[in-house]
Amino acid sequence: MTRTSAIESAETFFDIGLFAQELADLVAYETESQEPSKSTELPGYLEKAMAPRFREMGFTCEIHPNPVENAGPFLVAERIEEDGLPTVLSYGHGDVIRAQTDQWRNGLHPFRLVEENGRLYGRGTADNKSQHLINMAALNAVLQTRGSLGFNCRVILEMGEEMGSPGLSAFCEDHKDDLVADVLIASDGPRLQPDTPTMFMGARGGVSFDLIVDLREGAHHSGNWGGLLADPAMILAQALSTITDARGQIRIPEWRPTSLTEDVREALRNLPVEGSDGPEVDKDWGEESLTPAERVYGWNSFAVLAMKSGVPEAPVNAIPAHAKAACQLRYVVGTDQADILPALRRHLDAHGFQSVEIVPHARGFFNATRLSPDHPWAKFVARSLEETTGKSPHILPNLAGSLPNEVFSEVLGLPTVWVPHSYRGCSQHAPNEHVLKSVSRNALRLMTGLFWDIGEKARPC
Repeated sequence: MTRTSAIESAETFFDIGLFAQELADLVAYETESQEPSKSTELPGYLEKAMAPRFREMGFTCEIHPNPVENAGPFLVAERIEEDGLPTVLSYGHGDVIRAQTDQWRNGLHPFRLVEENGRLYGRGTADNKSQHLINMAALNAVLQTRGSLGFNCRVILEMGEEMGSPGLSAFCEDHKDDLVADVLIASDGPRLQPDTPTMFMGARGGVSFDLIVDLREGAHHSGNWGGLLADPAMILAQALSTITDARGQIRIPEWRPTSLTEDVREALRNLPVEGSDGPEVDKDWGEESLTPAERVYGWNSFAVLAMKSGVPEAPVNAIPAHAKAACQLRYVVGTDQADILPALRRHLDAHGFQSVEIVPHARGFFNATRLSPDHPWAKFVARSLEETTGKSPHILPNLAGSLPNEVFSEVLGLPTVWVPHSYRGCSQHAPNEHVLKSVSRNALRLMTGLFWDIGEKARPC
């Protein structure tokens, strides 16, 4: 009954192939929350794949409908061992992004786990099925070794994160008394480097919207009408060019955050951004005065996700009537979320682009959150990860991407610590999604050690 023996139990679970076997079972559920035709897969994942596994570990389980109509359900699992023990809340999501089946390379399929060259391929392997499976297996390794966790545990699994987590905030508000905890410890997103643990305590927020120029009915011959009719694509391109300069530096004052303080800069100092697991970083892109780590973790970024006017695949000699760009602002704490789109409206109007319409996307989005790396729970987790690996983890005040962290930090009032189990080259949200076996095995060791330490050392703060 030692920490080492619990970690060895987790390693055995991985080495004899049980991890891959269980992950294959989870990947086979076609839980595409963005596809209405797959709506019956969402409750099935919770009822058939998750609840039995939790019950085998002595958790009680209840599946709840979503307060938002036609949105996926929630599972709440809990194991209460003793009043007065610390309670850990964990989280995961069983839904996945669209499969993009026809874009996967030969030999791969989004809903069939394939092992190849130290990688496990399949939709949801990185985001998020392997990540909550790892945490469940780590809890089980502690239970099998100690006979108890040594702490109380609650887990909430949702089936709509890829849709912006509709209903999650309202559900947690309505079930506050059922989700009482001391800390959220959960897993999503990538490590900075595959061989070094990463932890983060919040996330950038995200707001997406369309910019639309709609001038008239129908297209008109470019010879007969060129020079007489305004070109919506030209107007939209000019409007976009006022939002940032030529290197992507944001020009809207309200979109430039106030929170890149010296303590945040110190936390980001020397953190790696470049590596062999992704594209080369463009040195001359983004805020010129900032380091690459500060640009992606401590600052806001604007992106044009898609853009269209006319029919690019089959252009004709006509001036289109419409132009549209799907845009997104990723933003950190220190940005007034409520003023993001109003500030854009004021900015476009001031530059003479009253004809450009701003249409917010219908799906929900996440707010920006951040917890100090000096918080006692953050320090506790960091010490545990270092004890297991002998390496200091990379510690981020917030993830560059977006997560529903504000539900846990603001609605439930919890300190939040995330320990991701993927890596940046995992093709998350793209064809050929995968996890590295080496990272998954290492993550099992880390989380087993962490859960053992919480039970062994009781309340860290």
